[in-house]
Amino acid sequence: MPGIWIGLDAAARRRNWWWTGFLTLVCVGTAVAVALSERATDRWWWVGGVGGFWLVGFFYMINRGYGRTLLTPNGMEFRTFVSRRSVPWSEITRIEKRRHQGRSSEWWDVCAVRVRGRALTVPGVFTSRRWDADFEEKLAVIREYWTRAVVG
Repeated sequence: MPGIWIGLDAAARRRNWWWTGFLTLVCVGTAVAVALSERATDRWWWVGGVGGFWLVGFFYMINRGYGRTLLTPNGMEFRTFVSRRSVPWSEITRIEKRRHQGRSSEWWDVCAVRVRGRALTVPGVFTSRRWDADFEEKLAVIREYWTRAVVG
């Protein structure tokens, strides 16, 4: 089987950018509210804290949105802005679909569980929609590559 790239399509990246913009607006609103309501001596600590939270969240969302995975007959190659990692199929015991839930939202991603039990989140495969055909197709392709490599 030839190598295949798994990542978000243009519409999913656009949705990710909208949520990144929403996070930015919330953080800016919070920083302005704190700047206007706190005493001058305490204000900059709070504004700096909100700014630090925004920076971490912004970086996470951009890294998540542009992360990709290359599936090859030998293994998976994870590529994000900050890391490159290669994991051979022989180190993977299963491919899991994981559900995460927050107060008012839920999202799914795919993890490759390694022999020692440590799970690695697969870049480029996540969704916040309950029945996302594109997500399910990516999951099926990853499992197919893994099955073919394990079975031989």
